[in-house]
Amino acid sequence: MKRRAAVLALAALLATSAACSKPGAKKATKEQVTAALQAEAATMKRDGEKLDPSLGVKATWTIAALEVKEQPDNASTPYVGSVRFKINSVATDPMGPAETNFERTFDYGYDAKLAKWLFKPRS
Repeated sequence: MKRRAAVLALAALLATSAACSKPGAKKATKEQVTAALQAEAATMKRDGEKLDPSLGVKATWTIAALEVKEQPDNASTPYVGSVRFKINSVATDPMGPAETNFERTFDYGYDAKLAKWLFKPRS
């Protein structure tokens, strides 16, 4: 009886994984991947602004642009995206505050198999 239950459980697991991997399986929409990239950008902003107060630096990251492009001929990476930040950094200096403004762009590729954005270093 236990063997039969194990075989049935294995068959159900195989049927579920086969259904998920069918070519007609639902692919992520542009709206879904854009929302995921916005969440990634918010995390980067939070982490970028999290500095040790003893360093005497305060950074403010502003999301200046977020772009998602479709790649219809690329099943493994159906979307590419980029996030551009404007960063304002104020450091405490013996001569007074020193302010620096600059921009950084981060490029991503959406991995269809993992269903998440992966950072792509610029070449």
